[in-house]
Amino acid sequence: MSDDAAALAAFGYELGVLKRMRRAGWWHAGVRDPESVAEHTMRVAQLAALIAAEEGADPARAAFLALWHDTQETRTGDLPHTSRGYVAKPDPRAITADQTADLPETSRQVVRDAVAEYEAKESAEARCASDADKLEMLLQAVEYRDTGVRRVDGWVESALKGLKTGTARRIADAAVTLSPLAWRDR
Repeated sequence: MSDDAAALAAFGYELGVLKRMRRAGWWHAGVRDPESVAEHTMRVAQLAALIAAEEGADPARAAFLALWHDTQETRTGDLPHTSRGYVAKPDPRAITADQTADLPETSRQVVRDAVAEYEAKESAEARCASDADKLEMLLQAVEYRDTGVRRVDGWVESALKGLKTGTARRIADAAVTLSPLAWRDR
């Protein structure tokens, strides 16, 4: 077995932790079984592609950046915003560097570059991916509210304030007025 293949397999196992890791902030609102980081990431990537398409950016690149935006949480857990006053926000680039240290050079650089681009928020694709992260949180909050969780307004307001692209703002404005089951009526 090659060292490269073993390193890639080990990283694959580490990424699998995201399927079991719950989004911790929702526990504060009373959600007993919040979505996993991996579930969140999937919809973020899909939304990033859609936002990018509408904004004239590269949908594939935006989705790719979104896929890597929370992978560092295998090492830190999902830190809710309430931890900010007590714990310094870890640098995602530093964590990614540690996570990918043993990977073959090409794979290592692809992941590191994606995380660096996402964190810099300078490219149109990174801004679309960042907006998708906030928009996904808003959609999730509305879905939880629709099932009876009452204390989600802070998540909705936070998402609305943080959106940068016109497309994401338009989607968010529509989302807060629609039932999460509106898609069934079309």
